Amino acid sequence: MTTPALPPIHRIGVVGGGAWGTALALASLRAGREALLWAREPAVVEAMTRQRENRDYLPGVPLPAELAVTGDLAEAGACDALLLVSPAQHARAVCARLAPLLRPGVPVIVCAKGIELDSFALMSEAVAAALPAGTPVAILSGPTFAAEVARGLPTAVTLACDDAQLGAALVAALGSRTFRPYRSDDVVGSQIGGAVKNVLAIACGVVEGRRLGDNARAALITRGLAEITRLALALGGRAETLMGLSGLGDLTLTCSSLQSRNMSLGAALGEGRALADILAERRSVAEGVYTAAAVVGLAGRLGVDMPICAAVDAILNRGAGLDETIDGLLARPFRGEGV
Repeated sequence: MTTPALPPIHRIGVVGGGAWGTALALASLRAGREALLWAREPAVVEAMTRQRENRDYLPGVPLPAELAVTGDLAEAGACDALLLVSPAQHARAVCARLAPLLRPGVPVIVCAKGIELDSFALMSEAVAAALPAGTPVAILSGPTFAAEVARGLPTAVTLACDDAQLGAALVAALGSRTFRPYRSDDVVGSQIGGAVKNVLAIACGVVEGRRLGDNARAALITRGLAEITRLALALGGRAETLMGLSGLGDLTLTCSSLQSRNMSLGAALGEGRALADILAERRSVAEGVYTAAAVVGLAGRLGVDMPICAAVDAILNRGAGLDETIDGLLARPFRGEGV
C-alpha cells in the first residue's frame, strides 16, 4: 500500500514527557521542525514550562524556549506527525484517547519498545487497533540512551515502515547530522529486537550484580540474539534486520552499560535486592519487567524456544531464585550453535 502525496511535516508532536520523549522533542528541533511535547502529569508540564528543564526525568538538559510543552492531548493531535513515547503497556489506551483528535493521514511513529502483556500484541498491532482505520504507523527503534540523544551526541536508529514514501518522508523530517535514521520495511523484526533486548538486559544486569564476568555477559548477548532472531522469524521478520541497529545495535548498548534502566535493574536483583523495592524507588519504567512475561507467552504460543527470556520471567514473575535459575541455564544440554 502506498499513501497519497504526504503534506509537509513541519510540526512534530511527542506524546510522552519522560526522558525519551524529551530527548526526541529536542532531536526534532535539531532536525529543523517545530516540536510540541505532551506530558500526562500536570505537575511535570508546569515544572518543565517554568524551569525549562525536565528535572524529574532528564535533569541537567536545558529545554529551549521554542520547545512547546502541553498537557492538552488535542494540541498534540493537531501536529503533522506524532512520536508515541508512552510506555508499551499504556500505548493502546493513549491511542484510544488520541483517536478522535487526529487529523486523517497524520502518521504515528511508535517509539515504545515492548509487547502488550494481555494480548501479546506488538506495539504496531496494539496502536493500529486503537487509532482510526488507515492511520499510517511506523516504528522508531535502535540503540539510544535518552541523555545522549538529548545532548546531541551522534546516534543512529532504525525507522521501520511498510510504506516507502512515508518512511522517506519521516526520515527527512527527523534526520539531522547527529540523529541519523536508517529506513527499513521490516516492521516486525524491528519491534522484536527492541522489545526482547530489554528482557535480555535484565539478564545481563544479573550477571553484573552476581559478578559472573564479562565472558558470561558476552555469551548472554550472543545467545540472546539467537532467541530474538527465532521469535522474529516465527512472526515473519527477517534475520538481517536483527543484525542491524534495532537488533544487534540495541542489544549491545542495552546489555553493556548501567545507563540502561533494564540492566541496572538486573544488577540490583543480582546484588540480592527485592524487585518491589527496586521499582518503588524509580520513576522511569524498565520495560523489560513487563515485557518478559509477554515475550515468554508469545514464544509459547508460537513454539519458539527462548530459555534466557524464560529464566528472566521466572525470576521476575514466578518466584524463582537467582542461583537455581542460573544453574538451570548452565545445566542445559549442549547443542549446535546454529540451533
